[in-house]
Amino acid sequence: MAIDAIGTTGTTNLQANSMGMEDFLKILLTQLTYQDPLKPMDNQQFMAQMAQFTSLEQTQQLNTKIATLISNQAALQSVGLIGKTVDVATSTGSVTGTVSALSLSGDSPLLTVKMASGAVLTDVSLSQLVAVR
Repeated sequence: MAIDAIGTTGTTNLQANSMGMEDFLKILLTQLTYQDPLKPMDNQQFMAQMAQFTSLEQTQQLNTKIATLISNQAALQSVGLIGKTVDVATSTGSVTGTVSALSLSGDSPLLTVKMASGAVLTDVSLSQLVAVR
């Protein structure tokens, strides 16, 4: 018989599995409640646990801010593509055109590329670009 973790509903994700400050404080309170009064927790050990948790929390915040910075950087760099000639990899091969518009509404920038024949490719991601001239 499989036993699920407390509070799970069968679906797991990174956010649900990560410990927060509230979880840490519950564990700490439980440790303090059930410790032997004749052998209390060592102050150095207690402070080491606090420092480790603080470091973990700051690292998680840093990762979130770096992810935001990377997406902003991609958006700013893609603005410079407007008016440039680009080669775009498509399912039928590589095509050449000029970037005529930029959409920043989703998670990543999407380009609109107008080809010499007058055809327009919409929703071109930055990963589809082969070359920029």
